[in-house]
Amino acid sequence: MEAVKGLSNLQLELLKLFSFNLSDQQIKEVRVLLSRYFAEKATQEMDQLWEDQNWADETMEQWSKEHLRTKYKS
Repeated sequence: MEAVKGLSNLQLELLKLFSFNLSDQQIKEVRVLLSRYFAEKATQEMDQLWEDQNWADETMEQWSKEHLRTKYKS
């Protein structure tokens, strides 16, 4: 994905869609649809990263034991 100035191609398409009067329920359904779409895309990207980096269950176990917090002075 690439950030753009002004309206993106997605925003323009959504404006076309929302030129129709939708009920509150339909708007909620569209939000859910978009949320699921982007969640699926994020999952696919993570799966690809996982595969590319040759990560395994042991990697997650190791990460869960790491302490990466910044130490603050009292």
